[in-house]
Amino acid sequence: MSPRAAAANAPAARANRAEQSVRLWLRLLSLHNLVDGELRRRLQEQFGCTLPQFDVLSELERAGEPQTMSQVSRQLMVSNGNLTGVVDRLLREGHVHREESPGDRRVQLISLTEAGRARFHGMAAAHAAWLEELFGGLARGDLDAAVGDIHALRDHVRERHASVSKPAARAPARGSTPQPRTP
Repeated sequence: MSPRAAAANAPAARANRAEQSVRLWLRLLSLHNLVDGELRRRLQEQFGCTLPQFDVLSELERAGEPQTMSQVSRQLMVSNGNLTGVVDRLLREGHVHREESPGDRRVQLISLTEAGRARFHGMAAAHAAWLEELFGGLARGDLDAAVGDIHALRDHVRERHASVSKPAARAPARGSTPQPRTP
């Protein structure tokens, strides 16, 4: 193809790439909404628990030691204000413990209680089984390829974002859902 013909086709190629980018975003959003909705429904029906509560329990279990509210909110990518209501409910239910930091009385540390740890382990086992049920129909190779493709996409977007602007450490808008962390 001549340089002139390639230049003439460039706008169409960019438009097609833009359409594909929008289509990809919509498919990812649709898949997220389907899985998220199903997990939320099952957590509520089987455990009387919200997904944000599950996420807090999961983060505290992962950390393995008392965490500040700021540490948990940063890991879950939610504001301290959103986190406070979730933690308050978990406190009332006896699943977490809150105490002042020995070094700074203004700082609150939260940790799992034994009851919270046991509850989380039960929910985590069910959560893993639900995901296996949802994705279990995929061949192992397809599942591995999807995970690899999503990691590559995530890394590409992070790289592009970093090259376009300085990333701002900002929590999602009030009322938004905590998003799962990816390795």
